[in-house]
Amino acid sequence: MNIPGKKKKQNEAEAATKENEAIPNSAEDQAAEESNEAEQNTEESVDWKAKYDDSQDQYLRLYAEFENFRKRTARERQELILSAGSDVLKSILPVLDDLDRALENIQNSDATKAVVEGVELIANKLRHQLAEKGLKEMEVLGKTFDADIHEAITHLPAPSPEAKGTVLAVAEKGYTLHDKIIRYPKVVVAS
Repeated sequence: MNIPGKKKKQNEAEAATKENEAIPNSAEDQAAEESNEAEQNTEESVDWKAKYDDSQDQYLRLYAEFENFRKRTARERQELILSAGSDVLKSILPVLDDLDRALENIQNSDATKAVVEGVELIANKLRHQLAEKGLKEMEVLGKTFDADIHEAITHLPAPSPEAKGTVLAVAEKGYTLHDKIIRYPKVVVAS
């Protein structure tokens, strides 16, 4: 037999139970839920931090690589500008050698003073113009022979023990263009 009031009390009891189940029972349950949420947030922040660190590392590497490229191309461009006329200057060097030989022969001959002064003037002017372009004559006479910068064409006995291994004479002058050797000097070495 159903009693209408009894059924109503049962329904109210069931509703209260369901309501209690929906509301956390204790502070421990709330703490557990909060720690789960905190762990999820921590994992997400760690993932974002790792992605940020990777992106930052890639950016720094790319920036450094670009800077190295920029510096290298600027250096190569500067070297190209400095050595652009080296072929022309190399072709003028034999003319300069001939001019030096002509000066030696004119000074030792019976030529007039005006001719000697004129050739000297031309030679000095040419040397000055080439020096402005960065060409320098290598001074090697009397210095110690170095196979990296000298080309030995012959060996002669040393006039003294101290002179052994030094340059006695220069057969062909050497030249540098902006401190880079464009023609090695041909020398006679004391042995």
